Amino acid sequence: MDYRHRVVPFYMTYQTPWFIREEDNILRDLEYMQQMYPAQAKKYQKRIAEIVDKMDYDGSIIYDEYPDKWQLYRLAQSILEIIKREECGEEAGENDPPEKWEWIGDMIQLLLYYEIYRRRHCSRKGFLKF
Repeated sequence: MDYRHRVVPFYMTYQTPWFIREEDNILRDLEYMQQMYPAQAKKYQKRIAEIVDKMDYDGSIIYDEYPDKWQLYRLAQSILEIIKREECGEEAGENDPPEKWEWIGDMIQLLLYYEIYRRRHCSRKGFLKF
């Protein structure tokens, strides 16, 4: 069969705009890097994604043009408290050194910001959610 003279619909002849291809590459690269997170970070990322799922609706603070820094900080702190209760039970890490929970809090904040960025970026352009 001679494919050189095959008739194709008009929309198949247009190339994908370069900025969409570039965006796909960036998202794919970010997802790949996320797979290489350490085990503890993967566990926290999964839990953060579950919590942010509940906030994923139109008009949510995660979709504000300029999200309030204080509200995002409070959200990260509430996620940290949830994780403390899940890991330590009711005593919530009273025996652990405060430095441990300080760096975990910082990591949770970073993972939360990444998750919000990913959702804002994917939903705005009409991509499927991962």
